[in-house]
Amino acid sequence: MATNIFDNFTEIPNREIQQRAAALVGFRQRFEHVHFNLRLLLDPAGLREWSQQHHGVELPVLSSLTDRYPLVILEGDVGTGKTASAEAIADQIARELNRTGYFIKLSTRVRGEGLHGQMAQLVNDAFDRLKKESKEGIAFLLIDEADAIATTRSTDQMHQEEKAAVNTLIQQIDDLRKLKGRAVVMMSTNRLHLLDEAIVRRAAVVMKFERPTVEERRELFQYELKGLKISGKDLEELVQLTGSERNGGVSYSFSDLRLRLLPAAIAQAYPTRPLTAAILKEVLMHMQPSPTIK
Repeated sequence: MATNIFDNFTEIPNREIQQRAAALVGFRQRFEHVHFNLRLLLDPAGLREWSQQHHGVELPVLSSLTDRYPLVILEGDVGTGKTASAEAIADQIARELNRTGYFIKLSTRVRGEGLHGQMAQLVNDAFDRLKKESKEGIAFLLIDEADAIATTRSTDQMHQEEKAAVNTLIQQIDDLRKLKGRAVVMMSTNRLHLLDEAIVRRAAVVMKFERPTVEERRELFQYELKGLKISGKDLEELVQLTGSERNGGVSYSFSDLRLRLLPAAIAQAYPTRPLTAAILKEVLMHMQPSPTIK
């Protein structure tokens, strides 16, 4: 039986992704950072048109600008929004370029069952599908938990099967340059040091995701609690209570706030009481942020 190596397969642009992006604190800055570094690579036709318009020739330097590796690495702690940002960035880039395409999330099932040659073949299968879907537009392949697939080959404990798969992965990333901006690989990891050095060197962008700052926690609470009668003083207290100074040097992550704190507070209030700052603070008295990944 064939292995299903994809967790999801989403057509872009996508309205639901766009709506989720609107709720992502700090998304615009992240998108602009990635787009700034990728735009010359992803729009070679536009780049040639620009060169002809302003210089009357296709500048020789353009060939090196468009021959880079279409690889983005998103690195950061668990719950900092890497996966959600990846799909939002892909969707927004498709909109900016006025293209249709697909956002494909690779499953860790690509590791296979340890059979000889299986993992390398599954990696090939994934990239074959990526190339197929990029023929008419643009396609993004997200390799989540990339350190489980793209582990450094320098360790003595690495199995030969895994080394062969990493070699295959590198070759496939190299081959994507031939597609001239129609396919992009995005890797998400909370252990950048475990990724193979050759893969990290190829990245056009390495973006670090941190836990939310004071300003980002404030923005998140203001967005998620819009319509709630909460004073500025209470808002600032919630911001401080979820920061690192109140929690042994570890602040709450985005997922801690959205998926743990807020649901727990609503559960306390529902169905007989309104949600209040007092309830939120009460829940925080019995909650700790998720530990950081070492």
